[in-house]
Amino acid sequence: MSSSSESMLQTGVQCYTKQRWLLTIAGLVFYVVDVLTDVGLALRYFQQKDFLWTALTLLFVLAGLGVTQLFSYVWYQDDLKDPLQNPEAEPRVSSMSRGAVTALHLLGVGVFTRYHHLLRKGFRVVWKSMDSCTEDQRRAEHHRLFCLATDLSMLKLFEAFLESVPQLLLQIYIVLRNREGSAMQYISMAFSFLTISWALVDYRRCLRRSLPHIREMPSGLPTFIYLLYKLCSISSHILSLALLLLLSPYTAVALTVLWLLGALWTHLQGTCFCSAGGLELLYQGVIGVILTFTFFNVKGQDTQGEMVVYYGFHGAVNIAAPILLALLGPELLTPPLLLTVCGLIIGGAVLGLVSLLLYYLLLHPGEGEGREADEVDGPRGETERERRVKNFIQP
Repeated sequence: MSSSSESMLQTGVQCYTKQRWLLTIAGLVFYVVDVLTDVGLALRYFQQKDFLWTALTLLFVLAGLGVTQLFSYVWYQDDLKDPLQNPEAEPRVSSMSRGAVTALHLLGVGVFTRYHHLLRKGFRVVWKSMDSCTEDQRRAEHHRLFCLATDLSMLKLFEAFLESVPQLLLQIYIVLRNREGSAMQYISMAFSFLTISWALVDYRRCLRRSLPHIREMPSGLPTFIYLLYKLCSISSHILSLALLLLLSPYTAVALTVLWLLGALWTHLQGTCFCSAGGLELLYQGVIGVILTFTFFNVKGQDTQGEMVVYYGFHGAVNIAAPILLALLGPELLTPPLLLTVCGLIIGGAVLGLVSLLLYYLLLHPGEGEGREADEVDGPRGETERERRVKNFIQP
C-alpha cells in the first residue's frame, strides 16, 4: 500500500485499492462470459430447431443489454452537468463527445465503455504514484473512482435481474422438462449464478462506499452471510417457480401479475431515481422484476413489515410448488429428481431465512451518525449523481 493510501485510511477516507481494481477485471470477465454462453446456447437451440427457446434466451439477453445501455447513456448526459465529474463544464464526458457517447451506446458497448474508463482511471490512481498530489486531490480522485464504480454496479444489478436471473429460471425449467441437460446449459447456468452473486455483493459494497453517511459493509463474514441470504432465497424461489412452470405454463401469467404488483408498489413508494418521468417508470418496472425474485428496499426506510409479508409469500410458494407437482403432475419428474429439487428448495429457503435473520440482527452495519435511515431523498440543488445514488440505497 502506498504512503498516500495509508494517509487516507488514517483519516477515515475510503480508498480505491489495487484489489478493487483487480476485482473489477474479474467482474468484466464474468459479464462477458455470461453473455457469450447465453448467445452460444441460443445458437444451439436454433440448430436444434427449438425456436421458442432460442427466442426467449435471446430476449433476456437483449432486455438486459437494452435497458442497461439506456440508463448508461442518460447517466453520461447527467455527468455533463455534474461539477464533480465535469468541473470545467466541458461538452465532453470521460474524454468523449456527445456524439461518441451516443454512437457507443447505440452499438451496445456502453457498459464496456464504462469498464474501460474505470480501469484506465483506476490504473492511474492505484498503480502510479500520486505523492505529488495534495490530500484533497487524492481524496477527490478516489471519490470519482467510487462514483464510476457505483454507476457500473447499478447497471450490473439491472442486467443481473433482467438477464441472468430469468435466464437461470428458463434453463432450469428446460432441463427439468427434458429430464436432462447439455454441457452448454450447465455452463450458462453456472455463469448466470456467478454474475448474480457478483452483482449483489458489488452493488451493495460500492453503494455504501459512495455515500458518506452510510457505514461501509464489512468484508468477510457479514458479506458472506449477506450473499448466502440472497443466493439461497433467490435460488430456492427460482426452483419453485420452475416446478410451477412445469406444472402449468400459465404460471408465466402469474409472474407477470407479480411483476406488475412489484412495479406498482415501487411507484407508490414515490421513488425519485431519474430526472425524466418516462425513465422513472422504466426504473420502477425494473425494480418490479427484482421484487419478483428478491426483496428490495427502494427508499431506505424501515420495511420489516413488508419483508415479513414478502418472505412469508415466498415461503408459501416454496412449500406449495413441490406439493402441487407431486399431487397434480407426479409423472412430470422422476421421484429421485423431485426429491432432490424439493431438498434444494427447502434447504435453500431455510438457510436463506437463517442468514437473513443473522445478518440483520447481528451483522448489519447500520447508518452513519447524524442521518436517519429514511432520509434518502436529497435536497434541492444536489447533482444528478448524488440524487440518483441516494434514491437507490438499500440499507
